[in-house]
Amino acid sequence: MIKFSILVAHYNNGKYFRDCYNSLITQTYQNWEVIIVDDASTDNSVEIIEDIIKTDSRFRLYRNATNQGCGYTKRECMTYAEGDLCAYLDPDDALYPDALKKMAEEFAKNDITAAYSQMMLCNENLTPEKVFASTKQIYNNRYFFNCPTQFAHFFTFKKETYLKTSGINPNLKSAVDQDLYLKILEHGNVRYIKEPLYLYRLHSNGISQQTSKQGAKESFARVIHDTMKRRGITKINNRMVPEEYTTPHEIYVLLNYQTQKLHRLINKVKVTFNI
Repeated sequence: MIKFSILVAHYNNGKYFRDCYNSLITQTYQNWEVIIVDDASTDNSVEIIEDIIKTDSRFRLYRNATNQGCGYTKRECMTYAEGDLCAYLDPDDALYPDALKKMAEEFAKNDITAAYSQMMLCNENLTPEKVFASTKQIYNNRYFFNCPTQFAHFFTFKKETYLKTSGINPNLKSAVDQDLYLKILEHGNVRYIKEPLYLYRLHSNGISQQTSKQGAKESFARVIHDTMKRRGITKINNRMVPEEYTTPHEIYVLLNYQTQKLHRLINKVKVTFNI
């Protein structure tokens, strides 16, 4: 039976962790572990989490000695993971009860390195409001950069595939997940589950909401440029890929064609007919 490692990079989100915990212990799939790495929280979050997980051996809590940031902490989570499949779950979010079961079924049926689902956007009380509309079935090739965003949570991947990559960049403060997605997708096929398996909480204290849009745009552009270099791409649509990163604009100009209807239509046909 496939074992899951659910990875939780935590910082000052203890007040929301109960919902996260409840969604895990009520999973219909039973073979899982939860790795929590706290990034030197400055509130009483660790005490809250310790009280919630208590003596449940399926949960393991580790702590960074000093605050290191998102990339470092998510990378640390992977060093403790013992499962065949891994997936990140933010401590202020939650999973639908069948999330792990449906993911495990996809990997059992298909020769894939990763799978992803839709996610449900929720209010601060985790009340579902609407499905995140941008999630789509993607056509994965060396020119796919998830820009504009076509998938996010719930992303599940094989640990053995992760170990073939350079791993999560510990220096990244944002676009950490995007970097991971692109590295994993370089090693095989991905499946899309067209239903929400992930509950994403929107609130003012969320890390992703606090990150400035400009800062996130900058980080994502750097991730894309690194990906282009890693894949050996020197030219896109007769435009040269810069040898060194300069500005986000220079990167996004290279990808403007991917927002056009014709490009999306061609990719949809390729996906439909498995070209």
